[in-house]
Amino acid sequence: MIDIHSHILPGIDDGALNMEEAVSMARIAVDEGIKKVIATPHHQNGKFFNNKQYILKKVKEFNDVLQSENIPLEILPGQEIRIYGSLLDDFEKGDILTLNHTNYLFVELPSGHVPRYTEQLLFEIQLKGMTPIIVHPERNAEMLKNPDKLLNLVKKGALTQLTAGSVTGNFGKKVQKFSMQLIESNSTHFIASDAHNTTTRSFHMRQSISKVYKEFGSQVVYYFQENAELLMRDQPVYKQEPSKIKCKKFLGIF
Repeated sequence: MIDIHSHILPGIDDGALNMEEAVSMARIAVDEGIKKVIATPHHQNGKFFNNKQYILKKVKEFNDVLQSENIPLEILPGQEIRIYGSLLDDFEKGDILTLNHTNYLFVELPSGHVPRYTEQLLFEIQLKGMTPIIVHPERNAEMLKNPDKLLNLVKKGALTQLTAGSVTGNFGKKVQKFSMQLIESNSTHFIASDAHNTTTRSFHMRQSISKVYKEFGSQVVYYFQENAELLMRDQPVYKQEPSKIKCKKFLGIF
């Protein structure tokens, strides 16, 4: 299994506090069947600034520690970038890091709203030959209220990534319901942990896959797992035509 979103690098954002916790997270990841993790520290979110070269250095240091500890987990470089107007200017300067040096780029929206320039910036990212991936849209208050905003962005070429803990209900029933609706409507393309620590924000990948299997079957599980593999190889991922999210009770538990 591949996890394309995590905050496992020690001491550089609100993820692992130190090397000890990072190593503990790595052991949990291995226990869940994860073999590769893309480390995606926060960048430009108002609190944390982790540019490309700094992340590459920290990934190498952490991989060296994992090898010395005989932990069979490979850490790959990435970045979780809070959307901002000069993102592409900073890409040209060499501060922005795609996922494992592919043409896939994580974009994080503020938790409470969708900035007005979002659609235009995502379009310009695609003009540069990259594919933007909107991280955890199911936890964005404006998209929860108006799912058509997300549908529009997906129809115009953006991909999306759900958080495993959202699928399992760790962020509440409303977020879980929306996550399931996004899967049902073909509006999401990846599930990843967004793991921050070993307690309140762990991986939950195995549990989320079990939930998806129970509700949607093995083909949908394979879809998410294969997309992570394709992303790692910088190949086009599987996409299906997204449909409007139906406002209805889902699975009989909400």
